[in-house]
Amino acid sequence: MKKALIASTALVLTAGVAAADVTISGYGRTGVQYYENTAADDADGLNESQIISRLRMNIDASTSTDQGIDFGARFRMQWDQNSGSRGRQAELNAGVIYITASGLTVSIGNVGNAYDDLSVVFGSELGSYDTSVGAVNGNIFAYNTGPYGSLTEASQNRSGVAAKYEIADFTVRASYIDPDQSGLDEFGAGEANEEEYALSVAYTWNDRLDLEAAYVTNGAGFEDNDIWYVGGRYAVMDNANVGVTYVSTDDYLNGTTDIEGGDTILLFGDYTLADGMTNIEAFVGNNNADGNETDNAFGVGVNYDLGGARLGASLQRDYDERVYADMGVRFDF
Repeated sequence: MKKALIASTALVLTAGVAAADVTISGYGRTGVQYYENTAADDADGLNESQIISRLRMNIDASTSTDQGIDFGARFRMQWDQNSGSRGRQAELNAGVIYITASGLTVSIGNVGNAYDDLSVVFGSELGSYDTSVGAVNGNIFAYNTGPYGSLTEASQNRSGVAAKYEIADFTVRASYIDPDQSGLDEFGAGEANEEEYALSVAYTWNDRLDLEAAYVTNGAGFEDNDIWYVGGRYAVMDNANVGVTYVSTDDYLNGTTDIEGGDTILLFGDYTLADGMTNIEAFVGNNNADGNETDNAFGVGVNYDLGGARLGASLQRDYDERVYADMGVRFDF
């Protein structure tokens, strides 16, 4: 990803500090999304088609010591059109600080969940909006793009610690997130008051095969919200990939609402045409939750590389038998 350099200044603060950098990176996207209404949506007068845009800016600061230790931090500013929390204006999220040395990275603050930081689990996402109506990945404390209060009742007192260790072709991740490390926030029965733990491992072979597995307990702070995941993706040709993911989620209580778990299997793949710019992608999913209208979801998408930007579109049907479609453009900086 091309990064716009704002400042790169050599700071001789102490004998152990070598240099500091501040950069901005991110992406913008805009287009039209269609989602088939339910009867309740029609009664409320909700438009099925809307223009939906996003602007994301990651603000990163980093420095390295003479001993080879890297220190860094990140804030994210994001605007999401039609978002309940970020629709009127861009919001700055909670920050994260990290330290890297000898293949080990430890992050503190608004950390990514060890499961959510994997890549194959998102392999079924389509189009310029990177959307998959077939993926049911469970409820977790992911890296939060807005203030904590938009996720749970815990506002300023959530705290997380995550570690990533890379050795040869293996990457091992672990994360711990406490929704209220101060003990001051008040939670009722069945609310997000538990500490979340996650562990994952990923393996890459010869840049052609990716294997992943993860386990999360008390996801998003809800007791008994446990998630198991395994997935793999294989490059059958230089321009074609196939993959499969399996996610199992347990039943749990969210306040007074029983949240049903279930199993989701997704088959997905993509193929790049001979022009090297047109990529066609698709998925077929199966989810066995009792509340589904159908156990099967599917979708097809296409992306066209403009060199620095891409046009994309998708057509999908979810487990409620509702049609979703999008068409738009995305550029990264």
